[in-house]
Amino acid sequence: MSFAEHSYAVQSAASSYGERAAVALGVDPRRIFKTLLVATDGTLVVAVVPVAGQLSLKALAATVGGKRAEMAEPAAAERATGYVVGGISPLGQRRRLPTVVDASAADHPTIYVSGGRRGLQVELDPADLIALTDARVAALTR
Repeated sequence: MSFAEHSYAVQSAASSYGERAAVALGVDPRRIFKTLLVATDGTLVVAVVPVAGQLSLKALAATVGGKRAEMAEPAAAERATGYVVGGISPLGQRRRLPTVVDASAADHPTIYVSGGRRGLQVELDPADLIALTDARVAALTR
């Protein structure tokens, strides 16, 4: 299992962290994956999707056997993961949450995910991410 860390400067008032990471690193936004926390029937679930796509809450709920899904409140996401919004990594979270990785990750030899802080991306094989997070794989973007 190998990985590479990639650091870049972050503007203090930044939003759209994934898109900014793609530009700063010169990487196709379809290879940069954002980590989103979703409340599905009251249970937090991690969705890892490309920044170039938009999460389908309906698809995520169906994948985990839920009926209703909504984005988690930022404070709840930070408490559950131990990371700040814009730097939430699917790896090394405070407690292991059910994780689903978008199927498009398999289209790339490596993908980038947050390294646990703003301005740090980790490049790794999607199969390694899936193994490390014990993730399910499903089509999550629309």
